[in-house]
Amino acid sequence: MATMTAAQRREQARVEYDAFLKSCPTNQLLDRISDKWVSLIVSALAPGPLRYSDLGRKIAGVSPKMLTQTLRSLERDGLLTRTVTPSVPVRVDYELTPLGHSLAMLLTAVKDWAETHFDQVRDARERYDGENPDD
Repeated sequence: MATMTAAQRREQARVEYDAFLKSCPTNQLLDRISDKWVSLIVSALAPGPLRYSDLGRKIAGVSPKMLTQTLRSLERDGLLTRTVTPSVPVRVDYELTPLGHSLAMLLTAVKDWAETHFDQVRDARERYDGENPDD
């Protein structure tokens, strides 16, 4: 049996990714990027960099703790960069990386779809609830 190099093992694993398997790292990545806060933050940053405080104002309902945790996870995943400018007070800006911009195209499309089709979904829910009162 031939010995594989680390690069060959990584390439074989990449080819074998299967997001339907819970243990697959792509399943974990889908879990991360399907989060509501991730979608809103990435969409908010798509046009360009924003300060932490601007993000907090733009995204209604996000707590400072959740905003900070989500920004850190996106930075860790290589989807955005954090730039600290020493000043009084300290200025912190967030900007999507090229990888983040590629995701933003998809997440912004999903956000736009939700905004465009919500009335249809609401009508379907009301129809369903009227036909299935015990659910």
